[in-house]
Amino acid sequence: MLPIELKIDRAQRFLHMIEKDAPLLAVRVAPLSRERQESARSYAAELAARAGAELKRLLEQKAFSDSNELSAHGAD
Repeated sequence: MLPIELKIDRAQRFLHMIEKDAPLLAVRVAPLSRERQESARSYAAELAARAGAELKRLLEQKAFSDSNELSAHGAD
């Protein structure tokens, strides 16, 4: 299993890549029909939303595990 920090890094990079690619996506889909353009944009937006949700979940998981580590060491 991958460490949480690596998962967070991958999710951040993927989200950044999708956000950075938005202007280029418009150029790539310009020759397509309006329906296909909307489908491509919708898919990209869905990927960004899922990546953002996954990043949020991973950050919350890390914060939770970090807080558990701190409280476990405090009880020693």
